[in-house]
Amino acid sequence: MRLVPVPSVPEVRLYQAHPGSGLRRLLEPDDDSGGVAAEPQPPYWAYAWAGGAVLARYVLDRPSIVAGKRVLDLGAGSGLVGIAAAKAGARAVIAAEIDGNGVVALRLNAEANGVAIEIRDEDVTDGPPPAVDLVLAGDVFYAQDVGQRMMPFLDRCLTAGIDVLVGDPGRAWLPRLRLCLLGEYHVPDVGGNGGSEPRPSAVFAFVPTKGD
Repeated sequence: MRLVPVPSVPEVRLYQAHPGSGLRRLLEPDDDSGGVAAEPQPPYWAYAWAGGAVLARYVLDRPSIVAGKRVLDLGAGSGLVGIAAAKAGARAVIAAEIDGNGVVALRLNAEANGVAIEIRDEDVTDGPPPAVDLVLAGDVFYAQDVGQRMMPFLDRCLTAGIDVLVGDPGRAWLPRLRLCLLGEYHVPDVGGNGGSEPRPSAVFAFVPTKGD
């Protein structure tokens, strides 16, 4: 992994994958496991996804959104969004990430950027929201089952008076009827290391169902 500035968010440096990283090994079964191993998780944390990149860019350009607030980076992955929030003046940042390798990468990335982040290595969507003022949810609607799990949690956040911002490049499972467009940028998706041209990605406010 190489520590490099994130395309479109050069204020943040992340340990990112490159052709010689050998990350494919994380997807191969462990022959010495002695039993049925858990299905390996793709290394989402090794790349800067478009939804995270656009959220990070948005809060760095508008630091008043996070300044002095307690912020949750939901599905943090590399920690890009949480790091950007910390750099923009958030009072405290919690990063929720369930992948073990992702937790390690997140910690290394936070240290490399000189920011303090509290890491929660558990599925925070199962219970009540943490004590925060703002949830930043980048790329949490990349699959139908993931999005369906997120919706009740995000609704509980709204009920608790917590604002929710969503970053996404317009994936199929985005709940568009629950979103209000706030801003748009052109950012690369999944890495930006030559594998993707910048394309429009947006930041939305997650809003209650009409009539609520």
